[in-house]
Amino acid sequence: MPTPIIASDMDGTLSTAETWRGVHAWILAHHPSSAARRFVLTQLPLIGLARTGLFDRELFRARWLRNHARLLRGVPTMDLTAMGEWVVDQHLWPARRQPAIDALAGASRDARGREPGVQLILASGAYQPIVDAFAARVGADLALGTPLGIRDGVATGSLADDVQAGGQKAAAIRAQAAGAPVLAAFGDTAADIPLLELALRPIAVAPDPILRRVAIERGWEILDGS
Repeated sequence: MPTPIIASDMDGTLSTAETWRGVHAWILAHHPSSAARRFVLTQLPLIGLARTGLFDRELFRARWLRNHARLLRGVPTMDLTAMGEWVVDQHLWPARRQPAIDALAGASRDARGREPGVQLILASGAYQPIVDAFAARVGADLALGTPLGIRDGVATGSLADDVQAGGQKAAAIRAQAAGAPVLAAFGDTAADIPLLELALRPIAVAPDPILRRVAIERGWEILDGS
């Protein structure tokens, strides 16, 4: 029987750190290559277009994740798990948004007090091993991230599916709910609007200008602060 859900984004919502920086730091430290050392430089034109608004930020992020995954080619799955834990330990958790994490825990606790089967799901465009590690920190029941391609126990350097962001993220949560209510959802950018629209209680965390405007217009909760 489908169970109610509480869902949250990760990057920007539960942590102010940028996941890609943690991934790149891990690659340089544990899987270095000349391509890794040149990577950011080769992406500068795309970064510039995204910052000026001439290139859609979600498309930019999807392309970045696909390009970055090439640097993980040949990395064993055990090391990918270690990467996820390292990125969370060294980058995401030290920069966590404690008020948002507390609010997420409170929403989950209150919902489970009324209905014990409520699922807490963390959904993010970050690579799956990183979302798994962060989900463990916040006590989530399920982590939905962007899966890396794996063959014969090592990363192929590609993605196994679409980047888990925007509408894709909302679709994944809707599929998990299977008709059950999404009691609350947390997000921080305009890309999270499709996710927040699913929820009975949408919560915009330190929202970007577009999400802030939408949240005010629709009467959604806004949680500011670090």
